[in-house]
Amino acid sequence: MSGQTTKPASAFQAIRAIDYTVIIVRDMAAMRRFYEDVIGFPLLRELSPRWIEYQVGNNTLALSMPGRTAGDTPVPAGTAALQLAFKVPVQDVDRCAEELLRQGVSLLSPPTDQSFGHRTLFFRDPDGNLLEVFADI
Repeated sequence: MSGQTTKPASAFQAIRAIDYTVIIVRDMAAMRRFYEDVIGFPLLRELSPRWIEYQVGNNTLALSMPGRTAGDTPVPAGTAALQLAFKVPVQDVDRCAEELLRQGVSLLSPPTDQSFGHRTLFFRDPDGNLLEVFADI
């Protein structure tokens, strides 16, 4: 015996997926229009005017006003709080870019083939969060 003690398994090892993601929003009306009308995510449920959920594949994307779950305030304007990456088939990266441009959304980076094997498209939501649409190539 070397005298080493075995660290007990963490209860967190039971986690198998991210079930839902919550974006703390500054402007709920603008964010709701963006995710429903521009991106077209299906509304899953509206628990209150301060908490709205969308179905994204097997996951839930929630928009929450500050104070719903914690007292944190949103990050200052012009600062991304997070980056979300949405995977699509390769032919849809360019189609997503065209849809965004038609709806007046500025692209940070047009569809681009990356050396690490992705075709990527970057843009921001109304609160300034960084969004990516990508495909494996």
